[in-house]
This record gives sequence, C-alpha cells and structure tokens, in this order.
Amino acid sequence: MSSYSDNLTNIELSQGGDEAATEELIRTNYALAASIARRFQGRGAECEDLIQIALMGMLKAIRTFDTSRGTAFSTYAVPLIIGEIRKFLRDDGLIKVSRENKRNCAILLRCREEYIEKCGREPHIEELCEITGIDRDSVRQALDCARPVASLSEPLTDDGDFTVENTLEDTHASIDSAVEKIALGDAIKRLDEQSRKIIVLRYFRDMSQQQVADMLGLSQVKVSREEKKILSALRRDIV
Repeated sequence: MSSYSDNLTNIELSQGGDEAATEELIRTNYALAASIARRFQGRGAECEDLIQIALMGMLKAIRTFDTSRGTAFSTYAVPLIIGEIRKFLRDDGLIKVSRENKRNCAILLRCREEYIEKCGREPHIEELCEITGIDRDSVRQALDCARPVASLSEPLTDDGDFTVENTLEDTHASIDSAVEKIALGDAIKRLDEQSRKIIVLRYFRDMSQQQVADMLGLSQVKVSREEKKILSALRRDIV
C-alpha cells in the first residue's frame, strides 16, 4: 500500500482530472480492495467480480476523499468499499442468493426485534442461529446485505465523543488489520449500552476494571465477568 503522503498527492491530482494519478492510486491500493473482496467470497459472486466492485468503491472514495481532514485514505476507503460490495450482493441479479437472503433477513429482523424487546440487548450471531435454526454462514450473509456499513462518524457511545474512526488510529496498520477494525467497530455498535461502555472504557480509554466498576456502579467482579463474555461474543461476530 502506498504511503500517506503519496496517496494525498495523487488524490489531489486525480480529483483534478489526472487519469495517470487515478491509475496509480488504483494500482497501489489494489491489495486493499482485493483483501476486502475476498472476505465476501462464497456469497454467490465470483471473486474477480467482487474485486471489480471493490475497485468501484475505491474510485468513489478517491472522488469524495477530503485531503484536508487528516484521515488516512485507507481508513476512509474501507467503509465505502464494503458498502459497495454489500449493495452489489443485495441488489445485483444473484436471484437464488437474494431470494434466500430476503427470506432469512425477514426472519432474522423479526427475531432480533423480539429478542431486544425480551432481553434488552442486541442478540449475538450464535443466538440468532439457535433461535431461527438458520446456519451461521447464512445468518452472516443475510445480515451483511441488510445492514449499512458503520459510518466513520457514527458514535459508539451515548456521549458521542467516541466513533468508529477512533478505532482506526494507526495509519500504518496492515490491510487486514484495517478491515478487521471496521468489522470491530460494527460489532461494538451492536452491543447493548452497558456492554459497549465496558469495552470502550476498558480498551479505548485504558481504564482499569475497578475504575469502570466505579463509573458504572458495578462490582469489579461483575465487570471482569461481563468483559470476558463480551470479548468472546465479539470474537465470534467478527470472524
């Protein structure tokens, strides 16, 4: 992947109509697009088609990226690429897949609403599988096509001062790491309020379990137990 400064220069040139700069951006960031595309294999489309759609998302990112914002291009591009692939899988003529997805999605959304009303939190994928009898891969496929990708500015906490973008601070992270962090932000957003606060306070604000317990009015033992349970659920959700 190209350096931060090279990307900025080429993006500015590309936005000014320089086709050579656009081609260079596609070449140097191709591995990022391909890495994301491969995560969607086995969902009814050829890998090469997914890569082409990912590159369309990359072009959209190049056209709309604000070079004055101070954000790494890869951080900005990942959600747009994922969104483009999800849109393709949802809207394209993948008839057999989309019909099953629509049916599964309707079942899962109804199940999700009932679960939230009963338990007061978002269900995890394993729980949706158990309740609906739909296999894990089909659940993930239906949910991927149904939900929008997390916005970089979408808050993860009620106070609004911690967003998905805050999980992507390392501009030199590996491609797979950047994609994983987007998935992590998405998974954290789906946690219930207390679980989300525990994870954000512990891992993004570096508080001890006792500090978190004091802030949330819980015991340290309760925070420790909940943290282990939440981390286990997050690992399942982002695999």
